[in-house]
Amino acid sequence: MKTKVVKVVWITGASSGIGEALAYELNRKGYKLIISSRKLVDLQQVKARCPHGDNISLLPLDLMDIDKMSEKVTEAMSLYGSIDLLINNAGISQRSLIMETDLEVYKNLMNVNYMGTIALSKAILPYFVSRKKGHFVTVTSLMGKFGSPYRSGYCGAKHALHGFFDVLRMEHEEDNVKVTMVCPGFVNTNVAINALTANGTPQLDNDVATKNGLPPHVFAKKMVEAIEKEKFEVYIGRKEVMGVYMKRFFPKLLHRLVLRSKVR
Repeated sequence: MKTKVVKVVWITGASSGIGEALAYELNRKGYKLIISSRKLVDLQQVKARCPHGDNISLLPLDLMDIDKMSEKVTEAMSLYGSIDLLINNAGISQRSLIMETDLEVYKNLMNVNYMGTIALSKAILPYFVSRKKGHFVTVTSLMGKFGSPYRSGYCGAKHALHGFFDVLRMEHEEDNVKVTMVCPGFVNTNVAINALTANGTPQLDNDVATKNGLPPHVFAKKMVEAIEKEKFEVYIGRKEVMGVYMKRFFPKLLHRLVLRSKVR
């Protein structure tokens, strides 16, 4: 009887929302986890709520510390001796008009959502290539496929992730390095509450669409299914996922519908 190999998964942004729900789902399924975020106390609470806490290691990580990513990969590797899968989940959203938004806000959005993510991915890539095995899972958004008012910087960063990781997949197919792009629709998390406003302060308010979004545990189950199937790209949500196909075939209609929806 063949023994099942337990995979090691590293999740960024694991202290809340989608990342937290992924930690519960993957821990329940028997994976070994490294969970990261800036908030160590919150990570400790996530670990305490997992059914198999002995299979979880904590690694504080701030994606703004771009120059420290190689150091963090070395630290992560020391925890279990290997890493099979990196889930790039950490990020921050935005709610502000282009005309009113400080340029510094756009820099922060790009540094967290794009530069920090690719810096971490580049730091672990040589290891994946050397062992001829590895899997990047990057959480973008439906906003990485089409746009919506008040989210210009967020959309820009998420679109950029698609460009980068599509190329990474192509360049390292012969190295057996996999890439899965996960595009959430509305998920009932604190993403809107934490979203940056025009001057860089958090919005501190939720919205109806987010409140009515998929429960995080439902989203996590669907996402893990896509990961295990090694899908190239997956859209997870409710009717909002149709926007991806409308953008492709009926862009003007999508434009009118998004404006009419007045989603903030």
